Amino acid sequence: MKMIIKKPWGKEELLEKNDRYMFKKLTMHKGHACSLQYHEIKAETVYLLSGSLKVYIGDKEDALDEIIMKPHDSMTLYPYKIHRMEALEDSVYLEASTPELEDVVRLQDRYERV
Repeated sequence: MKMIIKKPWGKEELLEKNDRYMFKKLTMHKGHACSLQYHEIKAETVYLLSGSLKVYIGDKEDALDEIIMKPHDSMTLYPYKIHRMEALEDSVYLEASTPELEDVVRLQDRYERV
């Protein structure tokens, strides 16, 4: 099951989705970012293949830490952990997660999707 989902910041390639897990390859263009968000059920692990990402992460929207990810870095995001990825350069990363594709609560979004 391969499906490409275009996003304002790049694209998601859904490589596998079944009742147990989901696996995606994401491409994010330099200077772009996904929404500031959290998931109520979904847990995900991201692994950076190329590029550089600034990850904003925390428990409160107004008190987020900033972490720079370089190739071969990984991070696991658990439910209710607020996060946003911003591409410091063109970046490609993998995401393995639980299968809840629609479980996204957007708090802020540069592309007016809140």
